[in-house]
Amino acid sequence: MLRSFKELKNYVLEAIDGEIGRCKDFLFDETEWIIRYMVADTRKWLTGRKVLISPQSLYEPEWLWKRFPVHLNRQQIKGSPPLEMDRPVSRQYETRWSDYYGLPGYWLGPGGGGTIYHPAEGIESPAANSPRAPQESKADDSRLRSVNEAIGYRIEASDGEIGQVKDFFADDQAWTLNYIMVDTGNWLPGRKVLVSPQWADTVSLPERKVFFELSKEKTKKSPEYNPAEPPDRKYEDLLYSYYGFPPYWKT
Repeated sequence: MLRSFKELKNYVLEAIDGEIGRCKDFLFDETEWIIRYMVADTRKWLTGRKVLISPQSLYEPEWLWKRFPVHLNRQQIKGSPPLEMDRPVSRQYETRWSDYYGLPGYWLGPGGGGTIYHPAEGIESPAANSPRAPQESKADDSRLRSVNEAIGYRIEASDGEIGQVKDFFADDQAWTLNYIMVDTGNWLPGRKVLVSPQWADTVSLPERKVFFELSKEKTKKSPEYNPAEPPDRKYEDLLYSYYGFPPYWKT
């Protein structure tokens, strides 16, 4: 099912042996639009700390109670590599983190963190001393971006700006970013539109913009979306048919 990230923010995180904090952000791969990590705020438990949690360690949320079960214990989380939130997450840090948890890095190929459909399967205890083939990496070769930061980015159509990122919808099993909710502001007052990030051409970090080769007129006439509810398959069929893209669920 598709879920709004604004809905998931501040969900309580429950480890195997107790509460660890709240969901504060997600980090996604800007090239594939896949969620690689949840950012957990543990400051009431681990003073001054935030930690990364893989989607592979998340069970299905308890939607009614706004709680996220985490398939890790508190000691595992406490011992994870410290995260410096005022700096980008580097590939070196990701390598240390994945070594600690004994998880394959998503950059090493299929089956890495954040790319499987049943995140809670196959989690083992941390294996900090497990053997690993040496990997060449640079500090800037990680392409992770914050969902919190991306909300507010401007959306540029082929012939001008159409609005800004209001929210994201993600598949709560595959952890892919399926849609950007666009607030069209004064251009289309009172209306929100959905576009798939897979249709984007480029993301400009300095400009804080996402560029699409869709015209303003095409976007203006897209199927009307009700922001009070997540998009269902009937609406997705209409949207993909209108824009002429092959549906992701059929590829």
